[in-house]
Amino acid sequence: MATHTTAHQPSPALYFETITAYQRSAALKAALDIDLFTPVADEPKTFAEIARHCQASERGVRILCDYLTVIGFLRKQDSKYQATPDSALFLSKSSPGYIGASANFLLADEHVNAFSTLTESVKKGGTTWNEHGSLEPEHPFWIEFAHSMAKTTTMSATQIAKALKLPVDSPSKVLDIAASHGMFGITVAREYPQAHVVAVDWANVLEAARHNAQKFGVADRMTLLPGDAFEVELGNSYDAVLLTNILHHFDVPGCERMLHRMSQALKPGGQVVILEFVPNDDRVTPPISAMFSLSMLASTPKGDAYTFSQYQEMLRNTGFEEAEVHPLNPGFQQLVLAKRRKEALKAA
Repeated sequence: MATHTTAHQPSPALYFETITAYQRSAALKAALDIDLFTPVADEPKTFAEIARHCQASERGVRILCDYLTVIGFLRKQDSKYQATPDSALFLSKSSPGYIGASANFLLADEHVNAFSTLTESVKKGGTTWNEHGSLEPEHPFWIEFAHSMAKTTTMSATQIAKALKLPVDSPSKVLDIAASHGMFGITVAREYPQAHVVAVDWANVLEAARHNAQKFGVADRMTLLPGDAFEVELGNSYDAVLLTNILHHFDVPGCERMLHRMSQALKPGGQVVILEFVPNDDRVTPPISAMFSLSMLASTPKGDAYTFSQYQEMLRNTGFEEAEVHPLNPGFQQLVLAKRRKEALKAA
């Protein structure tokens, strides 16, 4: 018996959805700006009730709520709107999981402008931003990152701290590279009462880490080390090194240079923890990790998203062994863990 399949009907829908995708981010940013998700996190409300909470026009809120319903951030029933479970958890200011402040960084002019010249970046093979791209030293851009992105780290920082398995009742030393807001190192310090964290970043950015360390009561166990992570004297005999969302800014030689510095800073058997977007070997799955390379093309001279196979090779080349990868749940990044080999390392 013959099997009949329905032929795919060509459609321009994907084209129009993609070419107007800026409208989605603009709608979401507007909703965050007026705090639209907080009043509908727990119970449904009419657009008039939402408008009063947000101090916005009823017409504007009605149109925005309908749009957000269409793209999946709200549910609508009997003329009332309610946040989806994801929106209630991540986009309501009353939720401990709120990450809406990250929009200030992710939609910063620097990011948007970098994508406005993407054609030139594709031709060039790197950003047209400037010589350094997003890695320009002491750029205020990274201060915005530190203030806007801290709350997005809650779940990943907790999983990193648990993955380290440091001693609870004896001293340990942790190096936090490109520490920014400091929350990864701070979470480690809170998990391990005798851990001391050395946080490395530009001096202006480390002020955010200083503030957060004081806020969470670990300032006495955090040393701030300003400077370029490729150049500053790091010290040695660390039990662990945190490389969170930093390696994607560099090409493979740059990554290996950084990893070699980390292997020299670690004690034998010490652990490196890499938090990254790690696509599969096909480089098109999973979607968010696979698409991240485009961000690096637009904003860095040579950055990329690397597969686990590539990380394995880079780690082998720089004095590490026992590399393994773990997904973050929930989330769309991965942890790559490895240990410094116990034999002596040669200078790079």
